[in-house]
Amino acid sequence: MQVLVWGVCLLLLGLTSASSRIRVPPHDQVARVARFVAHQCDWASMATISSHKPVVGQPFSNVFSMSDGPPGSGSGVPYMYLTRMEISVQDLEVNQQASLSMSLAQTDYCRQQGFDPQSPLCAHIILSGSVLEVNGTEAQFAKKALFSRHPEMVDWPSDHNWFFAKFNITQVWVLDYFGGVKTVSPDEYFQASVNDVHK
Repeated sequence: MQVLVWGVCLLLLGLTSASSRIRVPPHDQVARVARFVAHQCDWASMATISSHKPVVGQPFSNVFSMSDGPPGSGSGVPYMYLTRMEISVQDLEVNQQASLSMSLAQTDYCRQQGFDPQSPLCAHIILSGSVLEVNGTEAQFAKKALFSRHPEMVDWPSDHNWFFAKFNITQVWVLDYFGGVKTVSPDEYFQASVNDVHK
């Protein structure tokens, strides 16, 4: 009887694992791949131009939680919950220009496929652009997008004066296959079909 129970458990575990696997769009549909990666990822590495000694003027990379929308409702716009107390945000107050990197290495996909995070097959994107504070209706969407994926944000210290911001995309770089990096314009990126790019 115990053998049967364990067999059923393993079967269910296998089904759960299989159903949780994500399907990346074909690599020749570059804009769709970019939208897919942006929606799958919950955090990103953001590089700013440092305004702090002793590295003033040098690239400075830092990790931020982000969301382009609640699960299954991606907008393509990476939103962040920021405070001006944060060192990279202080850089942005001097120079809004930044880049944002996201990789499927932070999901189970690359590990399941046996892809190293640096492998081109472990799809990742680099967004060029700037970080802008959002207000009104867009801030409400950003709040829903972020709090649905990062529920502990609700309890972050209120005296830090948090605000919602978006990454304003000016160029999209995609590495998801052999042959080098591919570029996508913001128009191509936002016009990409997203009907089946979600989890």
